[in-house]
Amino acid sequence: MASGFPPRLAQGVDRGRSLDHPAAARRHWQRGQGFEFLGYRFEGARGWVRKKSRNALKDKIRARTRRNRGDSLACIIAELNPVLKGWFGYFKHAYRTEFPSIDGFVRRRLRAILRRHAHREGRLGHSQQDHQRWPNAFFAAQGLFTLTTAHAQASQSR
Repeated sequence: MASGFPPRLAQGVDRGRSLDHPAAARRHWQRGQGFEFLGYRFEGARGWVRKKSRNALKDKIRARTRRNRGDSLACIIAELNPVLKGWFGYFKHAYRTEFPSIDGFVRRRLRAILRRHAHREGRLGHSQQDHQRWPNAFFAAQGLFTLTTAHAQASQSR
């Protein structure tokens, strides 16, 4: 029996098996290549949110922000905040450029709902008039959790 190995590994070594397994082999990474792991995409020294994870979050947001929904803005925000907080709790170590686009997506969806409630034309929430009518500070005052602010606070030294 091979000495110095745990019993199970020793049996494998005695049978002529190698400890070099293809799954455990090192990969030589080239610049510009990355890998995906646990919802992140790692390239170089940075981690981004994987596209599939970002799209899954957007699908959850879409399901909660239908324009024909009859609930108040406060009710919708109360339903969105736990989803956003949970997602941020998992992805808070992602690179900072990930968060503003998701925050903008959420606010555009909410502006489209507000436009619908106000019986105004249009549907996408992309107009400058909507942004002036309901600025980002309006949603912050309503209690909307913003990923960008949360990331800035989490990045502060203690």
